[in-house]
Amino acid sequence: MARLLGTLRCSQPVARFQRSCGLFLAGDEGGGDPAEGPRDRGACNGAGALRCPAGAGRAPPGGVRSGRGPQSCTQKYIVKNYFYYYLFKFSAALGEEIFYITFLPFTYWNIDHSVSRRMIIVWSIVMYIGQVSKDILKWPRPLSPPVVKLEMRTNAEYGMPSTHAMAATAISFSFFIATTNQYKYPFELGLVAAFVFSTLVCLSRLYTGMHTVLDVIGGALISAVLLMLLYPAWDTIDHLLLTSPFCPLFSIVVPLVLCYNYPKLDYYSPTRGDTTTILGAAAGATVGFWLNNQYAAPAYTSKSFQPGFPLVTSTMVLVLARFFVGILVVLLTRWVMKSVVLGLLGYRYKFPIRDLEAQRRLEVEVPYKFVTYSTVGFTATVIVPLLHELLGLM
Repeated sequence: MARLLGTLRCSQPVARFQRSCGLFLAGDEGGGDPAEGPRDRGACNGAGALRCPAGAGRAPPGGVRSGRGPQSCTQKYIVKNYFYYYLFKFSAALGEEIFYITFLPFTYWNIDHSVSRRMIIVWSIVMYIGQVSKDILKWPRPLSPPVVKLEMRTNAEYGMPSTHAMAATAISFSFFIATTNQYKYPFELGLVAAFVFSTLVCLSRLYTGMHTVLDVIGGALISAVLLMLLYPAWDTIDHLLLTSPFCPLFSIVVPLVLCYNYPKLDYYSPTRGDTTTILGAAAGATVGFWLNNQYAAPAYTSKSFQPGFPLVTSTMVLVLARFFVGILVVLLTRWVMKSVVLGLLGYRYKFPIRDLEAQRRLEVEVPYKFVTYSTVGFTATVIVPLLHELLGLM
């Protein structure tokens, strides 16, 4: 067992998977043993094996691509199978902010409020545990060489567990569980869809060279266990969040305390900022849920999207209108709040707003991210539905 775990934690299985999908370090496309690693090339490694983070190349298809990290670490690679390249690059994006900020609000506006609430609860808890676990375990990411690194930002983080794998498992299966008893669609279809979604995101972490096999398996298993533990308490948690007079205070204070007491590292890692973003968005959304329930905010009509039913033209137009109006307001809110909050913090702590080092300080990063994204979450659950009602989109 120890030997198996050691193998799953190594970089070589990741390099072999990349090769099998047509991704090679430049000069190694002949298929040599990935355990030997390429020669005469600088290493591009992340947390736990720090030399310099590697980034993803942006060269046009058909040639040698290169990734450059912030410390001038250049890594060239060759793509021989563009189907896998774009499939896994897209799948990796399903674990990023762009997916969360579109899919979770879409669920609230067009599918079901209770489904959205349950997904956000599970997502925030799972992601907090995953992010903190990374910085407590401090397991390094795969080494390069032999692995090709296609991402730059997350390379500064530790690897175990893969929070992409955790989020994908939590969101896909919580959505499946929450909708299976409310909408008429084949159980097997929903189960397969959740499995395929989470599997694609998990495999994308191997393809992009960001995680070992053990990181991915560990992340998916931890998320599955947490989901099983949370599921029996879903209704109770949901009821308390909607009815308890202490919900707004609890939803703001507890995440802030967790963010300010996040595990400290010897160097800067984006994990604290990402965790604050997630908890802030969940806090704002939760306050919005409570406020809507207290003041009987208008609910969306039966013209909402119904999984498993054909979409008539009018319903599709309504769904798309809600989404585009809502996402425009959400993105505008994020842009305005980022500028305003950072400007106020810059004035308070006497630093230029473009000073990235200052933005990484605890007293700046936590309020900056938390206030910005809690406002985004509140806007998505309160302001956007009011706008939808005003525009006749309810």
